[in-house]
Amino acid sequence: MTGSPSTVAAFFDMDRTVVLCNTGRVYVQDMRSRGEIGFMQMLRLSTILFRYKLSMIDMNRVMVHAANALEGQTEDFLEGRCEKIFDERVRQTVSSAAVEAIEGHRRLGHKVVLLSASTNYMVAPLCKLLNMDDFISTRLETAEGKFTGDYVQPMCYGKGKIHWAREYADEHLIDLPNSYFYTDSYSDLPMLMEVGNKRVVNPDPRLRLHATIKRWPVLHFER
Repeated sequence: MTGSPSTVAAFFDMDRTVVLCNTGRVYVQDMRSRGEIGFMQMLRLSTILFRYKLSMIDMNRVMVHAANALEGQTEDFLEGRCEKIFDERVRQTVSSAAVEAIEGHRRLGHKVVLLSASTNYMVAPLCKLLNMDDFISTRLETAEGKFTGDYVQPMCYGKGKIHWAREYADEHLIDLPNSYFYTDSYSDLPMLMEVGNKRVVNPDPRLRLHATIKRWPVLHFER
C-alpha cells in the first residue's frame, strides 16, 4: 500500500459487520414489544428488511415511507429511543473481531469511519462506544427540532454510499484508492469497487460468490 497513513481511511458497514445483528430488525422488534405495531405489521416490516439484505427492494421508496411516518415527531424522541435500543439490544452484539480490526487501523494511523445506510440516530451510539473518528449515515431532514417527513438525498445506500464517501474524502483529504471498506452486503458492491482494499465480512450469498470469483479476502467476524 502506498500513501501516507493519515490519508487512508478504513470504512466499516454497521449491520452484520461491526454489530452482529440487523439494527432495523431490532428496532421493529422493539416497536412490537411496546405494542406500537401488530404482528402483521411486524411481519411486513421484517419481510422488507429481508428483501433489503438481498438487494431485492427499492430502498429509496422504503426510506420515503419511513421518513413520512416520522413527520412531526421530535428529533429528541428518536435519538433517545435509539440510544435506549442500542444500550439494551445492540451493544451486546458488537463483534470483538471488528473491534480488533478497528484498533489495528487506528494503530496504523488510519481514520476509522462507520459508513451505514442506517440513520445517524442508530449509528452515533456505536461510533461513540468504539471511539471511532467519524460516521457517515442516512440523515432525516429536520426543521426546528422536528422531522419534516423527508430525508437528505441521496440515501447512504448502494451508490449513495459512494456519494457521501467521496464528499468525506474530499473534506478530509482521504485517498480512496488506498483506503479500506468492510461490509457484508452485496448492495455495497459499488462502494467496494471504490476503494483499493476490499474486506468482505460475513457475506450474504451474492457477495460471497462475487468475492470468491474476484478472490477478495473474506473475513468472519464473531462475537
